[in-house]
Amino acid sequence: MAFQKPSHTFTKIHLKALRTNNFKILFALSFTVFINMLSFSQDIKKPQDSIKPVVRDKAIVKVDSIINSTPLEKEQDTTLTDSIKPKKKELLEHTVVYHAEDYTRFNQKQQKLYLYNQARIDYGDMNITAGDITIDYNKNIVYAKGIKDSIGNYDQKPVLTEGSDVVEPDSLVFNTKTKKALIYNSKTEQGEGTVIASVTKKENDSVYFLKNAKYTTSENIDDPEYYIKLYKAKIVPGKKIVTGVANLFIYDVPTPLGLPFGFFPQSEKHTSGVIIPSFGEQNDRGYFLQNGGYYFAISDYVDLAVLGDYYTNGSYGTRWESSYKKRYKFNGNVSFRYESLIRSERGFPDYAKSTIYNLRWSHSQDSKSNPSSRFSASVNLGSSNYYQSSNNQVNVANRLNNTLASSVSYSKTFQGEPQVNLSLTATHSQNTQTQSINMTLPTLQGSVGRMYPFASSTGSKKGIFQNINFQYNLRGENRIATTDSLFFKKEMFDDAKTGLQHTIPLNTNFKIFKYFSVSASTNFNEVWTFKTINKSYDLDENRTVTETVNGFDSYRTYNFSTSLGTTIYGTKNFEKEGEDRKFKAIRHIIRPSVSYNINPAFDQYYDTYEGDEVVDADGTTRRQLLEYTRFEQGVFGTPGKNFSSSMGISVSNNLEAKVRDKDSTATEPKKIIILNNLNFSTSYNFAGDSLQWSPVRMNGGTSLFKNKLSINFSATLDPYALDNNNNKIDKFNIDNGGSLFRLTSGNINASWSFSSKGGGAKDKDKNIEENLRGGGRDDDMFGVSEDFSDQQYNEDDRNSGNDETPSEFYNFNIPWSLRLAYAVNYSNQRRQNEISSHSLMFSGDIQLSQKWSVGASSGYDLKNLGFTTTQLRFERDLLSWRMNFSWTPFGAYKSWNFFIGIKSNLLKDLKYEKRRQPDIRL
Repeated sequence: MAFQKPSHTFTKIHLKALRTNNFKILFALSFTVFINMLSFSQDIKKPQDSIKPVVRDKAIVKVDSIINSTPLEKEQDTTLTDSIKPKKKELLEHTVVYHAEDYTRFNQKQQKLYLYNQARIDYGDMNITAGDITIDYNKNIVYAKGIKDSIGNYDQKPVLTEGSDVVEPDSLVFNTKTKKALIYNSKTEQGEGTVIASVTKKENDSVYFLKNAKYTTSENIDDPEYYIKLYKAKIVPGKKIVTGVANLFIYDVPTPLGLPFGFFPQSEKHTSGVIIPSFGEQNDRGYFLQNGGYYFAISDYVDLAVLGDYYTNGSYGTRWESSYKKRYKFNGNVSFRYESLIRSERGFPDYAKSTIYNLRWSHSQDSKSNPSSRFSASVNLGSSNYYQSSNNQVNVANRLNNTLASSVSYSKTFQGEPQVNLSLTATHSQNTQTQSINMTLPTLQGSVGRMYPFASSTGSKKGIFQNINFQYNLRGENRIATTDSLFFKKEMFDDAKTGLQHTIPLNTNFKIFKYFSVSASTNFNEVWTFKTINKSYDLDENRTVTETVNGFDSYRTYNFSTSLGTTIYGTKNFEKEGEDRKFKAIRHIIRPSVSYNINPAFDQYYDTYEGDEVVDADGTTRRQLLEYTRFEQGVFGTPGKNFSSSMGISVSNNLEAKVRDKDSTATEPKKIIILNNLNFSTSYNFAGDSLQWSPVRMNGGTSLFKNKLSINFSATLDPYALDNNNNKIDKFNIDNGGSLFRLTSGNINASWSFSSKGGGAKDKDKNIEENLRGGGRDDDMFGVSEDFSDQQYNEDDRNSGNDETPSEFYNFNIPWSLRLAYAVNYSNQRRQNEISSHSLMFSGDIQLSQKWSVGASSGYDLKNLGFTTTQLRFERDLLSWRMNFSWTPFGAYKSWNFFIGIKSNLLKDLKYEKRRQPDIRL
């Protein structure tokens, strides 16, 4: 219950009637005289202020405010100290507005004002509405209560509003002088909950005392499914509720759960507090407490949660999580997780101790804060086996992740002619299976905008010369390749590679024969490096020795390319005059392109050294001469050794159709896409002495059923045959007795997401966000996080998807959703003719009733004939409570988790959780 300070009272009300009613005018005048007589009576009273005008039904009438309100007294001293008396403070500082539907009556003898039926009083920020309001001026008391309607129901209960706080009692008594009040059977909102009290005593503007009160977050205030009974309580509105003995009741049935005292924070701002942990048992680590700690509300812009896990065998973990946000500037979050895991008992052969950690940071900048510069970060790094070994239920959905990736970048744009762009980026890629780590610390990129030296002064660029343009690009990298065991150690920097690349492309484009577009370009490339190599052969050890040479070195390359392309449209109409066919037209768009590339040979950057001895066909023994370039281990590759003159051919296709729209009011046909793309590409090397044709690469994709089914496919077709040793030979496959092309690889990926017309089960946006931050999928195919106590309840999810109100026991319109992902890969490089991988993953949710929902995530390996990690989920909406059960029935992560707790964030620590973690893995 929340109150704001009532700043004024109703001690005396000066009544003025409407000027159009003579009887009321006479009554108002007599009432005014009566009030003045009271002010100058024979009794000695305390000085009182003049009474402000009162307004009835919003009509304000001004009266003379210069009235001597103090009694006349005989002065003992004939000399007046001050001829001008100070002006007294008025008793009522605000205009009083009142209204009643049936009648407004003032009893002069009893000094009481009666308002009946839809009665209302407005005074400053205080408002009282009720069926019956009585103001006693002698006792300075306001009485408000409801009235009975024609069938005997108690109606028009009082509503007391002070500022933004609302109290709805059965009746109330308010002393306008002491500002104390007695409120009976009140219902008032306090934060996310409601306080229902039989008797409430208002001590002053900021303290209230309650007796036999109920605190609940239930929506059904008249019959709450649960409440915490407060036998005695003290409320400081907007700050706290302090109670004595408190007991949990469920449907008016007391439970053994109770506290000798309680404290409920009610601040509208973020406040610090304890986070209650969840508990459970794990076979190989004993009993545990997880995700307990303390929340620090540092400021309005940043917070910090310090959480910890502890196991009775000595294992422990800690999590530091912080979120920050500044409106119109930036926002982000950072977390660090560390776990020290002990397995078995010391002295046993399976005893093991390990430490794992994970660092995540996400930062995004508001695009409007600084358009010329931008900083962003997405970091996810740590131990390669963190998600697989972690015992924390938060990490369940990311246990199957194979990669961890990070990127931190800053970019700056310098406006002008030409425009200059600079950026710094640090990247990280980590394979959790091989534990290999590749990083760039940092990558420097710079560019100068395109310049047109031959463009006309009018700005138009037409023709081959006017379209000539060039620009300058700079890229510098410091690459580090290391392993998980050397991560963040000085050894990881020993083999770092650094280089700079300067690129100046020169381009132009023009049209020929009106329909053909021609582009031509030449590119100059210069690479700087600070480490090169020198190779030699050690005759004693019979091996090649590679030495690293520190020092600056560089090489320069250039190439030339041109391309010719056009677009071909083909349309077939199926409509006939007088007919309204469903399939109206089909359009095929073809974009063929031919390109020619020349890459000179830069053999001046290659050296030779004598290798091991070999015997020629004629029996002569000689030393083998080996060729290498000192830039082999450079960041940006090596200069081309062989001259290349090649032609590239590519064709892209797009297929669309027009059909009759199902909407009868639509005036235009509906366009659908049959094929988003279907692309073919290959190349021919004129300078090659064999295998001049490159394999034909095909890829395509389409979306069906209103973009719910997405299909992507690709294949590689090789025109050359294989010999008996499965090596490629310079002979076409068709000339070797085979087909025109030999399928060497192919894959198909399909994803299908569909649901009932009424919608699906509740969204899991929070869990999906957790998956993405951990480097996982953007769906629930691998399951969802099992930290149910940290899931915020969203009221929109509960009411979404169905306009009808189904039964709590049976939902005749059952919402459901299903997501499928299918992938198959074929490999036939060396006649193995095998399916390298073949899998089907699926997840779905069914809302059996308005309160019950079930979900599952699993997959099946069609090649190895086995199910992947499976998670079954059950959720029951218990009105103010939520019950969840998650079960992994088989596999390496076999476990279950049961949770029941209150939805409200304020009382979310009132919960019960029981978990069974994976068994000991021998």
